[in-house]
Amino acid sequence: MSGAVFLVEQVAPGLYIFIGVFALLSILSLRRAGREWRETHYELERELARVKQGNAWTALILLGQMALVVLGVQQVVAPLLREELDTLNQVTAVVRVDGDFRSPTPAPAGAGFVPDTSGVVINEDLLGEAVLATPTLTPTPVGTLLPNPPDVVGCNTPNATLEVPANGMLVFDPTTVRGTAFVQDFAFYRLEIRGGSLDNFAVLSQTTTPINEPGELDVFTPSVFEPGEYQFRLSVFDVTNSVLASCMVNIFISTPPPTATPLATLAPTPGT
Repeated sequence: MSGAVFLVEQVAPGLYIFIGVFALLSILSLRRAGREWRETHYELERELARVKQGNAWTALILLGQMALVVLGVQQVVAPLLREELDTLNQVTAVVRVDGDFRSPTPAPAGAGFVPDTSGVVINEDLLGEAVLATPTLTPTPVGTLLPNPPDVVGCNTPNATLEVPANGMLVFDPTTVRGTAFVQDFAFYRLEIRGGSLDNFAVLSQTTTPINEPGELDVFTPSVFEPGEYQFRLSVFDVTNSVLASCMVNIFISTPPPTATPLATLAPTPGT
């Protein structure tokens, strides 16, 4: 349906020329039938002339209605449909907001308390040894590429490319999708995903503005999907609703890594 509307919008000038030519022919036929009706004295010939006049008037009325339909599609239907497609099937971005950090470690009791260290024996042989901190695991950053992902599908023309997410990328936070999406007689591009509990591709978003240079296509929110391996696809459509270019990469969705809790540090006692 949308492809037909955009096709009518694109070829509207040609349709106006077509309507104008046939309207001119109908007017000429109407004038010729009127002249024949005036010049003849036979009833049969007058009846034929009246039939020709009726056919000419019918053609003019139909051509006028066709012109109004084309004008309505061009000025009203196509802009409304384009605006609707821009907001259709948008995945609501989930904004993750962390609360105020509260350390579960209570503050040391008895502020200003100085313990009695007269009975403590210090092994002086250990004073020269360095104290090594136990390393903590570093969470995997957004954008990490996992090894040996499946091959991409498409992505062999500049008309449909994906820079982010890249093939094999691990994602867990809202991610800005970057790439290009444009073709001749462009209508819209669509972002889709498949994997996990999705047996078929589900539409993430649909946009009617082409992206000719590498730029932002949309924002992908992985938190609404189960962790696992997914196929992420970009498809570019023309006004006939045909896919002229596409690019599919493989991504891995995971849960966000836990935020490390800092260890509490005892403040030095006064006088030390």
